[in-house]
Amino acid sequence: MKLTAITIAKMLNGIVEGDDSVYINKLSKIESGVKNSLSFLGNPKYIDYLYSSNSSIIIVDKKLQLERSIKSTLIRVDNPNESFSKLLDHFGKSEVNLKGIDKNSHIDKSVSFHDDLFFGAFSVCKSKSKIGKNVKIYAQVYIGENVFVGDNTIIYPGVKLYPNSIIGKNCIIHSGTVIGSDGFGFNLDNEGRQIKVSHNGNVLIEDDVEIGSNCSIDKATLGSTILKKGVKLDNLIQVAHNVVIGENTVIASCVGIAGSTSIGKNCMIGGQAGIAGHLTIGDQVMIQAQAGVFKSIKSNSSVMGSPAIKYIDFNKAYVHFRNLPSIMKSVQKLLKNNKDA
Repeated sequence: MKLTAITIAKMLNGIVEGDDSVYINKLSKIESGVKNSLSFLGNPKYIDYLYSSNSSIIIVDKKLQLERSIKSTLIRVDNPNESFSKLLDHFGKSEVNLKGIDKNSHIDKSVSFHDDLFFGAFSVCKSKSKIGKNVKIYAQVYIGENVFVGDNTIIYPGVKLYPNSIIGKNCIIHSGTVIGSDGFGFNLDNEGRQIKVSHNGNVLIEDDVEIGSNCSIDKATLGSTILKKGVKLDNLIQVAHNVVIGENTVIASCVGIAGSTSIGKNCMIGGQAGIAGHLTIGDQVMIQAQAGVFKSIKSNSSVMGSPAIKYIDFNKAYVHFRNLPSIMKSVQKLLKNNKDA
């Protein structure tokens, strides 16, 4: 793909500073930019690369003040990160426009789908399922009975959708993710043996959800495990049975959420956090990385640590913990002085 500076500026509602006819045919990081590539400056700590980069075009903030001359043409925009994301999306869509059903795949005769479907090699779709418009299903995907996949959704290789799962529009599900497997539920019988609890519910994923690779989302015991509109999951995340995750909540890698916990909208959950079951997490809650959450959390809170406490309280406590060796020396000295007195 070949784009000129003036074309890109029109796409991003930006302003060209330099040669508006210079063109690019690829994207690159600002620190490793080469001729005919486009980079962006989204983080001020990379500003030195602005003056040394060989990128033909660099996207920068409209308010950026130059300290010395540069070689590159600039495109000034309101938000460089957002603008570069738009270009990434544009390049991705231009490179891939797959359609057709691979001869080595299998779609049951009862399945409903559209002519623009892409269905990759060795993928399977079982009976009574429905697939929307412009859906892309890559190789080795398994879709069970009575599954619904909404318009414009992309399912990458190796994804497994258990029966009765519902996937909304404009979703992205990355490789290795399993949706709709049984929850982790067992009861002890009178002889102390673990008896499996049947899970008869499903998983409901609303529109505009993205799920990273190798995630597990368990179906509900009864009812639905629900990921609401705009939820974004990183890789390697466990969502247990009957969990509900609110709109636009984002969750980083290696988080585990136990059964029947409800998480509000617009929350941010850091990597390796663990959340116990049957809790209510409010809206706009921030849970820091490696936090252990054992109690419900009110809306607009920020917590840290294990057990998780208020973020500001944890930082205060950490100061004392970090100084504990010197504090103990002082205590021991006081005890010794009292003993000698």
